[in-house]
Amino acid sequence: MSTDPGTPPPDNERGILHPQEQARHRTLSRLAAGPQVGRFVEWYWIVEWDLRDQPPYVAEVLPFPSVNVTFEQPGGAFVNGVCTRKFTRELTGRGRVFGVKFWAGGFGAVTGQDVASFRDEVLPLREAFADAGRLADLVFAEESDVRRRAVFEAFLMDHLVAADQSYELVRRIIAAMSEDRSLTRVDQVTERFDLPVRKLQRLFRRYVGVGPKWVLRRYRLHDGADLLARGEVCELADLAVALGYFDQAHFSHEFKEQIGLTPAEYATRTQSERQSTYR
Repeated sequence: MSTDPGTPPPDNERGILHPQEQARHRTLSRLAAGPQVGRFVEWYWIVEWDLRDQPPYVAEVLPFPSVNVTFEQPGGAFVNGVCTRKFTRELTGRGRVFGVKFWAGGFGAVTGQDVASFRDEVLPLREAFADAGRLADLVFAEESDVRRRAVFEAFLMDHLVAADQSYELVRRIIAAMSEDRSLTRVDQVTERFDLPVRKLQRLFRRYVGVGPKWVLRRYRLHDGADLLARGEVCELADLAVALGYFDQAHFSHEFKEQIGLTPAEYATRTQSERQSTYR
């Protein structure tokens, strides 16, 4: 996860559950953030589906610790708070979502809002930006996602704030948590960044909306689910230890609590989905 503004978004399926199966029901593309807003916006994502005359499909995602702004057809414009549970969305008929994924902490830095106050909630965009009433219409009036990005970034430019060293520190910490699988405990983070644990907790509440322990666990679950979905796990006990769990039982319990399947069940199901894809 690069922290350089304007760098290309990742070409991976991290956070997407049952990625092969899901890809058969919708398309997903991403756009990089422009350099002027790249300190706050990580990337844009576009999901489209056309299931007319087909059964509905429930898409599942294990969300990042980020706020997303979504423009939905049909629907409108929304702020999606950090989601601490598995996110599910029933796809039916025909639809499109143009999403803006903020860096963890980025939305709070721009708006000054207490991000924890709308954790696990979806709010109309106008509750965060009072002048956003016509923004959804303007976004969808454009004929390309590149132009939709330009419309949103022109709007956001009017709301950008000066450099905030505390937020930049949060971004560096989040990047380390995401990229370094050896980081599995909060004390490792405080030691690496020479921060008292209470200050780290305050920073995360102010900017991210969830605690540092939760963020570490979410990223390690991302790692585990991604490895299982790609068939790159031989021994679940070894994976559990590598992700920082006391033992396989603790890993399996948390995995099932968050994803709805045990690691073994998820590995079996995604293997079947991979095989169906290549038939």
